[in-house]
Amino acid sequence: MFENCKKYFLLFLAVLLLIANIYLFYFDWQSSQRKLTFAMLDVGQGDALFVESPTGTQILIDGGPPRKILSQLSRVMSPFDRSIDAFIITNPDADHIGGFLDVLKTYKVDEVFEPGTLTDSKTYQSLKDQMKKNNVKDFLAKRGMRLDVGGGAFIDILFPDRDVSSWATNDGSVVARLSYGDTSIMLTGDATVKTENIILGENSSAKLHSTILKVGHHGSRTSSSFDFVKTVSPTYALISDGKDNKYGHPHKETLDTLTSLGVKIFRTDILGTIFMKSDGIKPIFSFKN
Repeated sequence: MFENCKKYFLLFLAVLLLIANIYLFYFDWQSSQRKLTFAMLDVGQGDALFVESPTGTQILIDGGPPRKILSQLSRVMSPFDRSIDAFIITNPDADHIGGFLDVLKTYKVDEVFEPGTLTDSKTYQSLKDQMKKNNVKDFLAKRGMRLDVGGGAFIDILFPDRDVSSWATNDGSVVARLSYGDTSIMLTGDATVKTENIILGENSSAKLHSTILKVGHHGSRTSSSFDFVKTVSPTYALISDGKDNKYGHPHKETLDTLTSLGVKIFRTDILGTIFMKSDGIKPIFSFKN
């Protein structure tokens, strides 16, 4: 009889633990649904940003160089999730689009937004061919577009504001602002000072002010002018750069500008992938090498 009681007790305990685990899983899932997830993926010398809205919409902003992105996506996406709602190509250089080819062969992608700058590189032509093969909808990103990504999160396109097909790829970069409640991120691609000045002339300080600045062009001195950073007035600056890269990114001039304005700097070459979650009030950061 004692043995039977012991068995029933262990069974009861197992059921109780199962219910507790289900409850904790559900609570964690519910909590995650109310938060914006943003990650600057460590893809070496390139750009790849992952966004998941509070309702689960997933957007990949740039894909980094080839053969880097898939291992990084496994850190932010379930292994059973094989779809991404949209790509945003900020410019068609290989360090921004090379990884998209890998993603298109593994994930279903619905839409792509690109700036309209052109390149005759084999990587870009292969990407366009794969997009066509996968029946991916292709749109030009234009100033004034607002992408509603769900749960009160939005991506507002600030640039291009014109036809940039004849522009240098960096000058024609897509610049956008991601916002969720009181948390906002200025997304600059490889935009140069030339592009920043156009944006400054077209927008009020209130429209540009952001909690986080994704630093342009991996911290190059060709981007992140003092006036632009001061107007955006970020608390945090995120830099995507490869360790010991041959370009010397981030440049001292950029770091000096950010430091002089009291901005806290996070870099992928030092911290690895940079994760941010926000409940719409304040961002919480974590890092993983």
